[in-house]
Amino acid sequence: MTSHPFYLDCDTGIDDALALAYLLASPQADVQGIGTVSGNVSAAVGARNTLDLLQLAGHAHIPVALGAHDPLAGSFGGGAPWVHGENGIGEVALSASAVGLAAETAAEMLVRLAHQHPGTLRVLAIGPLSNIAEALRLEPELPRLVEEITIMGGAALAPGNITPVAEANIANDPEAAALVLSADWDITLVPLDVTMANVLEESHRQELLASSGPVPRALGEMLGYYFRFYEGIYGRPCSAMHDPLAAALAVGAVKPALAPVVRAAVDTSSGPGRGQTVCDMRGLYAGYPEVKGARCRVVLSLEEEFAPHLVDALLDFFEDGEGTTAALASAGSAA
Repeated sequence: MTSHPFYLDCDTGIDDALALAYLLASPQADVQGIGTVSGNVSAAVGARNTLDLLQLAGHAHIPVALGAHDPLAGSFGGGAPWVHGENGIGEVALSASAVGLAAETAAEMLVRLAHQHPGTLRVLAIGPLSNIAEALRLEPELPRLVEEITIMGGAALAPGNITPVAEANIANDPEAAALVLSADWDITLVPLDVTMANVLEESHRQELLASSGPVPRALGEMLGYYFRFYEGIYGRPCSAMHDPLAAALAVGAVKPALAPVVRAAVDTSSGPGRGQTVCDMRGLYAGYPEVKGARCRVVLSLEEEFAPHLVDALLDFFEDGEGTTAALASAGSAA
């Protein structure tokens, strides 16, 4: 099974933690570096969460670089503590990693890795796209150097989750997203259409909590907070699986059932459409015929249910203590 070098760009909240653990567990992913950006939490808090999670998982050697605090236009809005908790990981306290941040910025790390792995580096972006846009500014040849970029973001036919039309990752930095989607590379976009349709249930969370490994147990505790938020959306304790689903698609472990390649852009106006990912879905009625010049593959549905695969992947890898023996400093979510 081929392993691909990966750069992960994230705003480490709860579903980012699931995605990171999934990448570490995947034999198809060799995580070479991680950059953080402000989104669910500030870039600095996200970096701390990432370092601590890597230590818990026994992968403290993977470098973590601090990225953009503010979007290209405006300033960071303070994150989403009502979704992810004040600390971004459901108020679960992890033992602090002794490893420090990389000396380079997240954008510099991405450019360096792209040059070190020309044509083979895969990029997974699961937060706002500020760092990716900055990397494109630093290295205009980045699209030629990167093999694939997978982005969790947008809403093609589904409603938004931060405005009626906009998804949070795109809406938190529309200008950056517009630059990234207009760059000269093929993009796999993993929008709310598919992530909201694939749900992690309480039974899955209980499987993680019952694990002998500290990583699945920590994720299960975090999900308790996440489920309480999503209960108001789904009417039961469960959650969408935004970022881990994007990770699984990026490594090729799950397959889309429907993923048309269309033209896509981002609304950067100041009106009610700001942050909307405008995907040209007019081919729907003809079965999405090929569109000349289209570069954005929009994943709308999967061949199989995702939650069992996610839980099995995490338990198979971490069940026997692949993570460090350090347990949670406090393994409980907020009451």
